Amino acid sequence: MAVTVIAEDLAVPWDVDFLPSGEALVTERDAGRVLQLGDGGAAFELAAIPEVDNSGEGGLMGIAVSPDFAEDNHVFVYYTTAADNRIVRYTYEHTRPALTAPQPVLTGIPAARIHNGGALTFGPDSYLYASTGDATEQQSAQDPESLAGKILRMTADGEPASGNPGDSVVWSLGHRNVQGLAFDSQNRLWASEFGASAWDELNLIEPGANYGWPEVEGIGDDDRFVDPAHVWRPAEASPAGLAIVDDVLYMAALRGNRLWEIPITDAATGATGEPRSFLGEYGRLRAAVTGPDGELWVSTSNRDGRGRPEPGDDRIVSVRPG
Repeated sequence: MAVTVIAEDLAVPWDVDFLPSGEALVTERDAGRVLQLGDGGAAFELAAIPEVDNSGEGGLMGIAVSPDFAEDNHVFVYYTTAADNRIVRYTYEHTRPALTAPQPVLTGIPAARIHNGGALTFGPDSYLYASTGDATEQQSAQDPESLAGKILRMTADGEPASGNPGDSVVWSLGHRNVQGLAFDSQNRLWASEFGASAWDELNLIEPGANYGWPEVEGIGDDDRFVDPAHVWRPAEASPAGLAIVDDVLYMAALRGNRLWEIPITDAATGATGEPRSFLGEYGRLRAAVTGPDGELWVSTSNRDGRGRPEPGDDRIVSVRPG
């Protein structure tokens, strides 16, 4: 396994995405800043979002570059305000690199000090997917009319995507706090989910499916709900970012202080093999994304109030497993 430090001295880098040029965009949760990484990992600010509320686990979280960036120059972010969680679209200005002209895409996602979700990614269908938490109101995850405790699927304008199970942006329900989303080679969506005190989960997402929270945590063997593909004790996981490289899932673990590797052993069914873990020397791991050259980019989260920062924290590292 080869590990290369990409950037240091960041403040809770929550998510990473890439411009078509290969340059990385990074969100800092607590500072409410979007950074661009230049040569040698030097970071410069593209935007500072004053309405970001970083109370508890809230703040500036997911980021997703438009699949049509060459034509529209759009970058999407997910963040917490004093009133809600929301998804906002920015325009990337090339002459003096900056994110400008913020346009709310979806507002009113329930927010709280904890369980805010926050993952953003564009699917192979070019629709935008987002994860939300239950915002401490557990039963809202079972309410199809609520945006809390869901995975959402929408157009770039925040409208329900074609083929959604109902006349809304809700794609799946029954989630406690999903913070990682990734697609495999069969265009299937996987999600990493914080449990409560018993089990954390890795789920294969089906449209309209119910994943059980708060009626079930972990494997429930209940026909009303979909069981997870894998479960972990929270001390081993507290899962955050999720990436897939060559049909192997890589799940960043916060409390677990490691990166989990879970092979998809049957591409037709999505069956998975036994997990193994590595990268345990960097503390709390937050983001896990696929880099422009097929490598993994992983961020630490040691300055989030729950870690033990060391000189150089927080970092982004590039990993080539093997």
